[in-house]
Amino acid sequence: MIDLYFSATPNGLKTKLFLEEAQLPYRLLPVSLGKGEQFKPAFLAISPNNKIPAIVDHAPAGGGEPVALFESGAILLYLAEKIGRFIPQDVHGRADVLQWLFWQMAGLGPMAGQIGHFNVYAPEKVPYAIERYTRETARLYGVLDRRLADRPFIAGEFSIADIACYPWIVPHEAHGQDLAAFPHLRRWFEGMATRPATLRTYQDVENVYAPRQALSEEERKLLFNQGPKARA
Repeated sequence: MIDLYFSATPNGLKTKLFLEEAQLPYRLLPVSLGKGEQFKPAFLAISPNNKIPAIVDHAPAGGGEPVALFESGAILLYLAEKIGRFIPQDVHGRADVLQWLFWQMAGLGPMAGQIGHFNVYAPEKVPYAIERYTRETARLYGVLDRRLADRPFIAGEFSIADIACYPWIVPHEAHGQDLAAFPHLRRWFEGMATRPATLRTYQDVENVYAPRQALSEEERKLLFNQGPKARA
């Protein structure tokens, strides 16, 4: 059994999508970020960065003590290696998947996350930030579009690269992007959306990019104004 500490952000959905694709038994443990549950000592013991997702694998390969892990990219790689699926075993295929996993972690996620913040959550419009991150997210969408021009999935075969990237394309409208401008990406996205595991993953989950009432000052502090010390 795997415990998944979860909120319906793209990074949280990445891990849930993997578990659904792999059909691994897991227990979903919601973490309310707006209520500050990510700062509880029990959660910080698992995720010292006070971010979701995090997992505890109670049956690691080879036995032994449970494995606690945070950071969504590390979690995807750990789980793929645990079950021997969604990452090739040959050196070339493995390297290809890893470079696109790291591309998502270092590029697509952070840049799309920034434009999502400035479009949806920022208390005021900041034109420079909106233009900067919209343009950079469009550039990254273009990279992915060109990559998918001659292959069905990002690394050829379905892999953790696809699992990592898909949840960051779901909120493309909030990111200021029109998939009509990226036909190969749109074809891949539409195919990913119809997979049974994807349908199960997104069933009844909150849309964190939906238009919403203004956040309270306390919620804003919890989500965006953290200092160097974790809250109790």
